[in-house]
Amino acid sequence: MKSPGLKSIGMRPRDERGPILMAIAVGLGGGLLLAAPLTQLLDGPPAGSNHQVVNPFSSWTGMGEKEVVILGTDVGGGNTDVMYTLRVDNGVTKLTQVPRDTYIDSARFGPLKANALYAFGGPDAVKQELSKHLGRPVQHHILVNLSVIRRLGDALGGLEVDVPKRMVYNDNTQGLHIDLQPGRQVLRGRDIEGFLRFRHDELGDIGRLDRQKLLLKALFDQLTKPESLVRLPSLLAAAGKDMKTDLGPMEIGGLITAMGGTKLDAERLGGRPFMRDGISYWEAEWPSPASNDTPTSTSSERYGSVF
Repeated sequence: MKSPGLKSIGMRPRDERGPILMAIAVGLGGGLLLAAPLTQLLDGPPAGSNHQVVNPFSSWTGMGEKEVVILGTDVGGGNTDVMYTLRVDNGVTKLTQVPRDTYIDSARFGPLKANALYAFGGPDAVKQELSKHLGRPVQHHILVNLSVIRRLGDALGGLEVDVPKRMVYNDNTQGLHIDLQPGRQVLRGRDIEGFLRFRHDELGDIGRLDRQKLLLKALFDQLTKPESLVRLPSLLAAAGKDMKTDLGPMEIGGLITAMGGTKLDAERLGGRPFMRDGISYWEAEWPSPASNDTPTSTSSERYGSVF
């Protein structure tokens, strides 16, 4: 495989919009909190009121009709450790997890795993390949370093999760230390990151994706609470430079507003593992181009399946 050049990996222009977005968001949040009580902001003014107070994000709820890819980078910031798409449609927030080992035969970069797309070509390469394979346009991206999960979890007061099993793992090179007991509990800080990244069991990466669904459900429940909407500026500030996106603050607010009141449907992209040139990949069942619902496979029929 041809190695990526400096331009595609290390020399992309630095995103300078972060501090500007944070300033706008903080100003917006201050205005919201000073404008009216929470119930008025979200539900409108009480009967007989002469004030016309509405949720200022409501005009941006069309964001829910667009596809957004959410990428979580590993500690080194190169490959993506987490990848899933998000869209809101007919009262459902749809999250589709893309396994990190998903086989991609890229016209630009050749055969590679989905988690290497960002390192090779940035978010545009990820959006281009996912749009082609999903059969629908992926217009926007949100990129977060996994270290931000600790701060967001604390800003939200923690995430309640039913830990399915004893989870113990230590990696001094990455500063990753996981020590979780099974059972329902509120995870905060490093425990959230550890739960998200743990994959040292018999199911490997697939087991980790299944556990991510539990964490995503808890995060969804927290973010779509009315009080979380007006706390959006503080949540963005908690993310800081570890979150980069092509969405503006009002668009993010509109997306979360669109998610409010919907049901969460989180699923993993189906498929099976297979071997190619001594490397293990995930052969994804992509939606059929005709229906966008019927899954199709393209590569494991040509190469040896693991099972």
